[in-house]
Amino acid sequence: MRTIPTILALILLSSACKEKNRDIAQNEEITKNQITLENNETDKKVDVLVDGKLFTSYLYADDISVLKKTTLYPIIAANGEAVTRGYPLATRPNERTDHPHHIGAWFNYGDVNGLDYWGNSDEIKTPKEKLGTIRHDKIVSLRNGNESATLVVSANWLKPDDNILMKEETKFIFYAEDGKRIIDRITTFKALEETVWFNDTKEGMFAIRTARELEHPSDGPVTLSDANGNKTDVPVTDNTGVSGQYLSSEGVTGTDVWGTRAKWMALSGTIDKKDVTLMIMDQPQNVGYPTYWHARGYGLFAANPLGPKAFTDGKEEPLNFSLKPNTEITFTYRIEVLDGKKSKAQLEGEYDKFVRQ
Repeated sequence: MRTIPTILALILLSSACKEKNRDIAQNEEITKNQITLENNETDKKVDVLVDGKLFTSYLYADDISVLKKTTLYPIIAANGEAVTRGYPLATRPNERTDHPHHIGAWFNYGDVNGLDYWGNSDEIKTPKEKLGTIRHDKIVSLRNGNESATLVVSANWLKPDDNILMKEETKFIFYAEDGKRIIDRITTFKALEETVWFNDTKEGMFAIRTARELEHPSDGPVTLSDANGNKTDVPVTDNTGVSGQYLSSEGVTGTDVWGTRAKWMALSGTIDKKDVTLMIMDQPQNVGYPTYWHARGYGLFAANPLGPKAFTDGKEEPLNFSLKPNTEITFTYRIEVLDGKKSKAQLEGEYDKFVRQ
């Protein structure tokens, strides 16, 4: 028969075990979704890791022939699937091989003082005197954290003679939650000695090139990569696994979203049997809000507030936005990657969180 002291000791031991288990659970909760930024100066990139697994990388190399700008590449959902196209940096089988300058998620424009920053790539046969380059300047700061981390960088928008037309400072805020990954991009442009004109064009501005699975099904011939990464002309498109569907905040769906205005756009689909939803959100203080959408069925997904004439076939007047010397403008956008497919009401709820913070 157990004595009272023995029973009391067992009770105290049980209580201590429960307390220890609770502390362990709390510590696991604290360290979950820990975001770490690792600057690799050799490869010229900053890896963004969530609990040690890659979320995205900020690429700032200036010696990659197809990369004439900085970009975030790849972008990986919480479920482990990449929502960005691999080509041309890490080509996967059965990918489109068009537009080699569409890499990851980026911010640039197709007509700045007559220079094309959007389409610049050694693969594009445009005269170099008509192309602009965005070159990384420095990493201003990095801050790791639980569920959020911040990277601040600066870059220069260069003319063909390498003189600086405009300076850029960008703050990236990375968030990680269960089933959710978020990137906020807050970019400030500063004109220097001359006026900077963003002339009206569809080629812009805050964009992501998506994985093949998030494209819309299409007909007709297409050039795809084969198992060895070689370009192959396919006379009739095979839409196996192609499952993308756009939905705008205004209720427009499919490829009809191109050239329309909306405060947010969502693209949902299935990658390796896992449903995913990719959103781009426009901030109400941005110029041209709500933005026009340069969102194509072949995987280009872009917000462009500066091309009203181009998007309306001349029905609207050109914006031709300009920055006077020594003045600044800031643009704020969000990319959100959600596990699963979401209702319009759920997507609206995500947008409300963005504009309230």
